[in-house]
Amino acid sequence: MKVKLRKGDTVELISGPLEEKGKRGEVIRVIPDENRVVIQGLNVRTKHQRQVQAQRRNIKPRKVHFEAPIYIGNVMLVCPKCNKTTRVTIHHEGDRVIRVCKQCDAQIDG
Repeated sequence: MKVKLRKGDTVELISGPLEEKGKRGEVIRVIPDENRVVIQGLNVRTKHQRQVQAQRRNIKPRKVHFEAPIYIGNVMLVCPKCNKTTRVTIHHEGDRVIRVCKQCDAQIDG
């Protein structure tokens, strides 16, 4: 499946946990092999890190908070011009690939 999201895009969570549904965030990382994206501030998980001794140093136990990947079908791109969630169409201009908003026909890529 062709991934139409890129790092730095603003997306909105359209399905998932009720407390996070409808929230927006910026894409930090795209994982196309697994059809997942990592979004800043959404799907935050807590990992309890145990004490580890590595290379003559002790890493103390702590809680680590991180953003877990979300399935790409649960998010929708937000158009920077009309500020609405939209689907994306692909246009080819020579050797360039340009993403275009379906609602307002604005170019998403500069």
